Amino acid sequence: MTDFDWNNYSLETQAIRAGYDRTHHDEHSIPIFATSSYVFKSAEEAALRFTGKQPGNIYSRFTNPTVDVFQQRLALMEKGERCLAFSSGMAAIMAVGMGLLKAGDHVVCSRSVFGNTVLLFQNYFSKFGVETDFVELTSLATWEAAIKPNTRFLFLETPSNPLIEIADIKVLAEIAHNHGCLLIVDNVFCTPVLLKPLELGADIVVHSATKYIDGQGRCVGGAVIASDEIIENNIYPYLRTGGATMSPFNAWVFLSGLETLAVRMKAHCDSAFDLAKWLDRQSGVAKVHYPGLNSHAQHELAKTQQSHFGGVVSFELTGGQEHAWRLIDATKMISITANLGDVKSTITHPATTTHSRLSPEVRAEVGIKDSLVRISVGLENVEDIKNDLLNGL
Repeated sequence: MTDFDWNNYSLETQAIRAGYDRTHHDEHSIPIFATSSYVFKSAEEAALRFTGKQPGNIYSRFTNPTVDVFQQRLALMEKGERCLAFSSGMAAIMAVGMGLLKAGDHVVCSRSVFGNTVLLFQNYFSKFGVETDFVELTSLATWEAAIKPNTRFLFLETPSNPLIEIADIKVLAEIAHNHGCLLIVDNVFCTPVLLKPLELGADIVVHSATKYIDGQGRCVGGAVIASDEIIENNIYPYLRTGGATMSPFNAWVFLSGLETLAVRMKAHCDSAFDLAKWLDRQSGVAKVHYPGLNSHAQHELAKTQQSHFGGVVSFELTGGQEHAWRLIDATKMISITANLGDVKSTITHPATTTHSRLSPEVRAEVGIKDSLVRISVGLENVEDIKNDLLNGL
């Protein structure tokens, strides 16, 4: 199917069929190429492969046919030129940093990113002379004011975790480019089904494939999508050397996830919107964080930037941690786990799980209260989800 131009097809079709040429066995399902190495026809062919003068597989640390199909499909879905897959979402972010940064560089990062992303920049890249300033996601003036002559890139996650704030990607891309910086967007909450950051001006998109792309909580993986120039000159050399490799089996699982991603995301979003409106009416709930609600500060931006409002709802209870834990412990069906994007609804207390490694002062700065609960709304009947929450409300 190499004569197909998959750019002419819709995302749903790309997710199911793009990027794959059947082997001589004419299989209908993509096989798992469980091999560490590849056999060359001659010493000359081996030399040409290793120098990059001849395309082809070399070693599964950085070239594998199953992984390659996943990379091609996700790149098409994100409207990007090239994708590289990694062993986890954090490994993908690590690869971006290692590929683009050097001692003396500066990064501007949203305060409202995953806790481990904060720690990666704050505790580890800082060891090698990279300075990071953290800013409020929705304050455009603060972003611009934080940029320095040595700023290499701006990094953000939208919607944010766990407060579901929305960043104005188009404006932030303009700010970044005006200062000669790159804009990097973590698109884990929306996936390319709801949001395509590259079309809005972002330079790099990162994913935790562990979440919605898998969709059933089976495997851990990540991805980076960017121009061929950025991937080839910065990210691919790090993958080839560093070895944060996605396994062929995980790539095969993620390919299955991509096939149903569009229909799952619609169902997640519909149920989450319904649940958010219901929570907003409950007496024990002080505030609901969901961009589909008119009360959300970036409601209008979400309407124009995303095709739907997402599958994650966060809400604050009228009490503190004790009330939050009591609600979580009273659920009988919803899974108490920090993962998200699963067909099974999950519930967690961010202050003591996903963001527990942040200091209380930092959590207070970003608005993560002890009363905050986050739900990743699954594909169960939404009335069953409501009834399960009623046990604690």
